[in-house]
Amino acid sequence: MLWSGWGDPGRAAPLPEQVVGLLREMLGVRPAERPPVALADIEVRDTRLPAGDLTALAKTVGDRNVRADTETRVRHTRGKSTPDLLRIRAGDTADAPDAVVLPGTHDEVLAVLRYCAGRRIAVVPFGGGTSVVGGLAPAGVDAFIALDLRRMDALVSVDEVARTAVLQPGLRAPDAEALLAGHGYTLGHFPQSYEWATIGGFAAARSSGQASAGYGRFDDMVVGLTVATPEGPLDLGRAPKSAAGPDLRQLVLGSEGAFGVITSVTVRIHPVPEAREYEGWRFASFGEGAAALRRLAQDGPLPAVLRLSDETETMIGLADPTAIGARDGGPSSAGCLAVLGFEGAAARVAERRAQAADVLRAAGGEPLGTGPGEKWEHGRFNAPYLRDSLLDAGAFVETLETAAFWADIPALYDAVRAALIGALSGAGTPPLVMCHISHVYPSGASLYFTVVSAQGKDPVAHWDVAKRAANEAIIDAGGTISHHHGVGTDHRDWYAREIGPLGAAVLRAVKDRVDPAGILNPGVLVPPAAGE
Repeated sequence: MLWSGWGDPGRAAPLPEQVVGLLREMLGVRPAERPPVALADIEVRDTRLPAGDLTALAKTVGDRNVRADTETRVRHTRGKSTPDLLRIRAGDTADAPDAVVLPGTHDEVLAVLRYCAGRRIAVVPFGGGTSVVGGLAPAGVDAFIALDLRRMDALVSVDEVARTAVLQPGLRAPDAEALLAGHGYTLGHFPQSYEWATIGGFAAARSSGQASAGYGRFDDMVVGLTVATPEGPLDLGRAPKSAAGPDLRQLVLGSEGAFGVITSVTVRIHPVPEAREYEGWRFASFGEGAAALRRLAQDGPLPAVLRLSDETETMIGLADPTAIGARDGGPSSAGCLAVLGFEGAAARVAERRAQAADVLRAAGGEPLGTGPGEKWEHGRFNAPYLRDSLLDAGAFVETLETAAFWADIPALYDAVRAALIGALSGAGTPPLVMCHISHVYPSGASLYFTVVSAQGKDPVAHWDVAKRAANEAIIDAGGTISHHHGVGTDHRDWYAREIGPLGAAVLRAVKDRVDPAGILNPGVLVPPAAGE
């Protein structure tokens, strides 16, 4: 992965000139004052780990699997939020780990955690490094290691009777799909981070893929977990469902490395679909389109993919950089674009498409054919590369997401937009705020916002003000602080308000039991007690 951006560096092509002109005209974007620092010129502080600690860790995982060179540490610094990228582009490596340790087995993970607990060395589990909420930058630590799980990348087994598979945590999503396809199966989990994120990361962050309407969120897919903690292992999941007390699997899912390191995941799998068909529909307004999506979510038929862009996102054409600002007057450039994707047996796909069409027409939808859907499907993982290109051009672009019950969606949408526009415009940088419904449920939906503005002189501080305003708006409007990005450090204080003082105390009690030395991803997820 590109150390200062996203993925393959060859994929972040320069923006078309008409897009650059539009950014200048609409948002006052100007070229960045300084180009990104070259990797060869990046410096990191000397490791704070004594040589004896590095030697002891090497005895557990092997000499080649304990690394403290500059490039490895830089590549494990923070995640992939826009502030993360802007800091690293400026040469800021203040959050670089003191070493990177690569265990190869569950027992090696246990041994590393026990040693680090005894030495009070913080441990940050590292999969694909795709966190966008400050999940890889521990707070208040003297020294820490990044525990890179890439060596644990196997498909351990496939149970074709139960249709489950056991996967190791460092297995990247494309590799997991390829291995499962060799057995005729798919996981069906395709988040925007798909190209680089890992199985362990999906579980630790409660990831939600673009086909969640059909396959479920990742936490819906998990039926078993093995977890290493400083106090020993946890083996969770004897059956698909159980009434034997609270489900501890749900305690680990979404725990972001604060309660332990996931070392294997057992997931539900599905036969590779015979047919995949995508299509587009136009609605006159975001409210009209949301009502149509609600009808499908509640009464069916429910596609595997179901998304709705608001008027601004539809007009801009976010999924296709070459079309941004084209305003060709075509049917998909006005109103709101919905994308539907159907997967399964060919006959079943045809039947469900026809049934959905009847529902959408009755709700005021206009069919646009397969073109918009196929275009979205082709570019579904391009947005992070577009962000790299926008940053290069001097624009600031960032995302945030939330979810709420259907009745609260309109007010939540308005509140977050107003907060972002107010905070960013007040700083002298008019923003462009776009939104889409990315995931739907019978009882509610998620809202995914994209914000574009000029970078200005201090874009990180600029965004911090806007992000805080948006977080306040989300909580005040009855939304959850995160639907699928996670909590990290960015959302921790608002998460504490969402779950209340007693809920926060319960989380601290769990952490105190499984991690009494407090080494697991300090400062992430778990709200501190008053006065800490």
